[in-house]
Amino acid sequence: MISIHADKLGKRFNREWIFRNFTEQISPGQKLVLTGANGSGKSTLLLMLAGYVNPSEGAISWQRGEVPVDKEEYYKLVSFASPAMELIEEFSPAEVIQHQAAFKKFQSNLVVEDVLQLAELEKSKNKYVKNFSSGMKQRLKLTLAILADAPLLFLDEPVTNLDKEAIQWYSRMIQQYAMHKTVVVCSNQVREEYAFCDREISVNDYK
Repeated sequence: MISIHADKLGKRFNREWIFRNFTEQISPGQKLVLTGANGSGKSTLLLMLAGYVNPSEGAISWQRGEVPVDKEEYYKLVSFASPAMELIEEFSPAEVIQHQAAFKKFQSNLVVEDVLQLAELEKSKNKYVKNFSSGMKQRLKLTLAILADAPLLFLDEPVTNLDKEAIQWYSRMIQQYAMHKTVVVCSNQVREEYAFCDREISVNDYK
């Protein structure tokens, strides 16, 4: 299992520090939520912990037990979903799923039809993603991230664009397919997004 170590992280845009001195350890299997007001930097911090954004100061390291993980290997160990993340609009959902499987397999040897069924998108499997509603796109993004065979799962405001039924679907997917993972959620304090989390960190504490 992978642990994440953040040592005095800070991020600056121009001359303004968004946050500073973020020092935390995320243990294997932990379920963590990052909270804070809009513009507080929590999405930036999430991307930083996931290895997608470099800090302006401080350092991030991942370890497998006592052994450091090479940064070139991070992408193999993490899956990510965000409302801002782009899907290939000219693909059908089946093609999007096949595309991901070529780079990162799904857990439990799930195949395309399994993933479509779990996403509740079987009836739309031949539609182009560009014709999906925002809620359908978000459901597809979450499905790809949650079902990926990766020990680290990062979710940025996961229930954005989801209706009440889809939020219940998200909760079931987490319970069935993500509780063995380390999960970090970024949330505007929408309880349904992180009800399963066992730890909360407010980015406002690092201003």
